[in-house]
This record gives sequence, C-alpha cells and structure tokens, in this order.
Amino acid sequence: MRELLKKDLGRFSKNVGRRMLVGAGMTLACAFGCTVAAYAASSITGAGSTWVYPLVAKWSAAYQAKTGIQVNYQSIGSGGGIAQIKAGTVAFGASDMPLKPEELRAAGLIQFPTAVAGEDLVYNIPGINALQLVLSGPVVADIYLGKVKKWNDPEIAKLNPGVKLPSMYITVVHRSDGSGTTFTFCDYLSKVSPEWKEKVGESTSVAWPTGVGGKGNEGVASYVERIRGSIGYVEYAYIVENHLADARMMNRDGKIVAPSLKGFQDASAHVDWTKAQDFYVILPYQPGPDTWPIAGCTWQILRKNAPKASNLTVMKFFDWGFEHGQQMATSIAFGPLPPSTVNAIKAYWKSELGYGL
Repeated sequence: MRELLKKDLGRFSKNVGRRMLVGAGMTLACAFGCTVAAYAASSITGAGSTWVYPLVAKWSAAYQAKTGIQVNYQSIGSGGGIAQIKAGTVAFGASDMPLKPEELRAAGLIQFPTAVAGEDLVYNIPGINALQLVLSGPVVADIYLGKVKKWNDPEIAKLNPGVKLPSMYITVVHRSDGSGTTFTFCDYLSKVSPEWKEKVGESTSVAWPTGVGGKGNEGVASYVERIRGSIGYVEYAYIVENHLADARMMNRDGKIVAPSLKGFQDASAHVDWTKAQDFYVILPYQPGPDTWPIAGCTWQILRKNAPKASNLTVMKFFDWGFEHGQQMATSIAFGPLPPSTVNAIKAYWKSELGYGL
C-alpha cells in the first residue's frame, strides 16, 4: 500500500517551483488591481493548509484537463489561508482547524469539509525502521514538553521492549507557521495530557516549550530527514512521499495501530457531520479499536459577500472533487466524505449563500 502511495505522491509536496510560481502569479494579480471576480470564469485562487495541498493539486490538474478552469493554490499554512480569505484576496481559504460558528458569523464566512486524513510522528533514529517505534500520547506530550530528552528514556523503552534505543538526545521539530496541522496535533496532546493542556493548549500557533520550527508540513519533514535523533509531526501524505520513518501509536482503546486510510475514516465515522453547526467537528482521539488517534480534516472557507460568480466557481470545483475525485483522494490516503455529508454541504451552500449549484 505504501509503495503505491509513494508512486502517486512523488510529484507533490516538494514541488517548490510550482508553489513559487503560483504565489508570484497571485502577487502580480493583486499588484495590478485584479479582483477574484475577474478570474472567476477561467481560474480561481486559494490559499492555506499545507495538509490538503496534495489533494487540491491532484484534483486541480484533473479538473483543468476536464474543464479548462485553472485552480491556483498557495500552500502557506492554515493561519495564512484564514487571513487571506478574511481579507478577500483569494476565492477560498483552507484550514485544518475549523472556525467556530460565532467567528464565521462575525467575519461573514462559511466553511465546509473536504476530506479526512491523518498525521503521525516521524523520526530519524539510527537503526530504527519505519513502524518499529511505538509511542503513546502521554509520552509524545512529555517529549514535546521537554521532559523526555533521550530516546532510551524509560517512558519510551517501556513501550518498546526488545527495541535497541540509542542514548541519543531528542531534537523536537514543530511548525513555525500558523498551522491547522499544529492545531490537530496540539488538540490531541491536550486530550491525553492535562499538563500539556494547562501549559500549552491547542491552537494553530502555540508557545512551544522546546524544539526547532519548520515551515509547512514539507518544512518539518525536511528537518526530520536531515537531523539525526529528531522527531516531528507531519501529515501522512508527506510521510509517504518523503519515505520517512513513522511511529505506531497507542489509540484511545489502548490498541497499538499503524496509520492507515481505514484508521482515519474510522475516526470520522464517530462524528455526524450533518448535525454539526457549520460542520464544526474536532476529530482527534476518537474511540474504536482500529481508529487512528491523530485524525483530522481540512475545511474550505468562503466569503458570503464574495461575487456570486467567484463562489460558484469554487463550489463547482469542490463538487467535482466530491463526485469524481474519490479514487484520486484515496490513492494519496485522503478519505472521501460520505454521500450524506456531501448532500449536507450542497444544502448548506444554498441556505448560507442564498444560491446553489
């Protein structure tokens, strides 16, 4: 399964040149006073989550081939995506942290989910292969709090009998930018560690007790690749693409599980998207014997007062992804939303915007 994912993901998160071109194009458009509406007929611009970048890139290439409409997406982190959609400089923003209904109302925004995925802890430990290391939430919290400093610490050794752990200092790697991946990770740690919740908490940006910061999922992945003894949290697609060694985790039911699309979808199965106001759902640390504990989702955000043509172009793109992009999503370990949720999203568009597809 991983080899298939590696082959399919090979052209995504390290495509720095493409991202720079997209960013430059957006900057030039703004410099010449172009509005989002002016491009609604032939292209749309979005920005935000690095987590969802592989999926948007895959969908956009296929959608352009089918319709001729170009989707320019700038992978800048969820915090940047929220800021840009609030400023009205893009047609849609993407965030891995859902905005609360009251914040959406205050800013004149709506949001809807895209696909379910997961993140895992990756490491660079000499002699320790992928999925050989087992970690638990409390141990990860203690590592990121700076309390567990070496890989052969008794807390880690207890989870890994028979594994020869080196007496090597741990280098913690975290995100340096505003990140929904950080929110998902910190929300998980807040649920498994009272000390983490009290001292650090959960948000797109937190005051890290220790470690070095990398920009984007790709930045964290790159640091972990280069730094011996390091650990970082990364969205699963980047783990597969970069051939990173990742951990098995103890889930809420006390079972040791490996990250998988089924595990991400099992987490989503425990929530009812159709009954959540503005699709405000938090996925980490759901129950279930096979559930992956650090599952998450990306939400797309639109402005209610954006030109109708612009919003309709965005809606048509994601509707195409929901209807025709499921196989592409699963090929890179993104779990498609169930039909009931897709129908609820379409009804939500119409009720919140006053128009639909």
